[in-house]
Amino acid sequence: MKSKRISTVAMALVVLVLAAATMWRMGLAGSVAIAGDEHVNEKGGHDGHGDEDIVRLSPEEIKEFGIEVGTAGPGRLHVYVSLPGEVVPNADRLAHIVPRVSGIVREVTKTLGDRVRAGEVMAVIESRELADMKSSYLAAKERILLAEANFRRVEKLWKKKISPEKEYLEAKQALAEARIELRSAEQKLHALGLSDEYLERMPEHPDISFTRYEVTAPFEGTVIEKHIAMGEALKEDAGAFVVADLSSVWVDLDVYQKNLSLVQKGQSVIISAGHGIPDVKARISYVGPLVGEETRTALARVVLPNKGGKWRPGLFVTGKIATSEIEAPLVVPKSALQTVEGRLSVFVQTEEGFEPHPVTTGRANGTLVEITSGLKPGDRYVTKGAFTLKAQLSKGAFGGGHAH
Repeated sequence: MKSKRISTVAMALVVLVLAAATMWRMGLAGSVAIAGDEHVNEKGGHDGHGDEDIVRLSPEEIKEFGIEVGTAGPGRLHVYVSLPGEVVPNADRLAHIVPRVSGIVREVTKTLGDRVRAGEVMAVIESRELADMKSSYLAAKERILLAEANFRRVEKLWKKKISPEKEYLEAKQALAEARIELRSAEQKLHALGLSDEYLERMPEHPDISFTRYEVTAPFEGTVIEKHIAMGEALKEDAGAFVVADLSSVWVDLDVYQKNLSLVQKGQSVIISAGHGIPDVKARISYVGPLVGEETRTALARVVLPNKGGKWRPGLFVTGKIATSEIEAPLVVPKSALQTVEGRLSVFVQTEEGFEPHPVTTGRANGTLVEITSGLKPGDRYVTKGAFTLKAQLSKGAFGGGHAH
């Protein structure tokens, strides 16, 4: 019985040894097969590394993606100096409106941001001072009528030797004084903005209108400040409104000491504000002769048309002034450059498709960059849409497929 048990154990051990040997052979064969497959992929090109660097697109897809192609060649690099600045109202088209007479505010018809036309009523003031001026004018008109009539009477008598010369001279002097008084009263009303036509019709006006004074807009513009309210007592020099014609604005640029010799009147300048406002090209109209004690900068001013009202006073801007020009043998727009696999590259159009070429860059400005190697004159390269090609290349690297 004991010998039978030993035989059974021995057979079990033999089976285990044979099984282990078989498994070891299978594992070794699998390793060899895997290594062989890898070798085939490396040697036979099954991994497709040669295709991963090419993006193939149909003409329809090129149009859909907005890809544009240009020819590599020479170009001019403008070297710019950038100056900070601010948009301010055009002071030549800015009006601080004062009432000119003291009184009580009875109506306010305009508020901040309102558009006004030349001569449009902005507020109405009730003024006793104005009533006194109008009364003085009307009284002066009556006195001059009396003085003229008296002078004609005395002159007739003097010529007939009935009246003495002294009375004639006194009547003549009274007429002259009446004329001076009328002219003075008339000029005071003109200074308030009342026209000759208004003065002629004034005797026909009702008495209640004598105290009414209308504050009007001097020109077409926009109300940018308002310092007047109903019922308020205003003095004749109180600032009621500020009206600006914003169809043109000033851009005041700060010129640092190191750039003073580079900035001159008449130079072309590109004004940039960002935030969706397109850049605009203009010219410097004024360069200040003084340097500020606190800022240590000089002023360069640009008069900028503002038809659409996009250039709002208070905007911070940057002015780029071209100070020199460089002729480079090969330049491309900065939009053509993309980083592919850690290398700065330009997508070149070949017969197979679009292939990234690593390049070396040289001098540059805000929009263009010089290429010193990696691209040849005459090469067809992507000027717009290079980022889309880079995205397609990345999709292919992760198995998304790009060889359309």
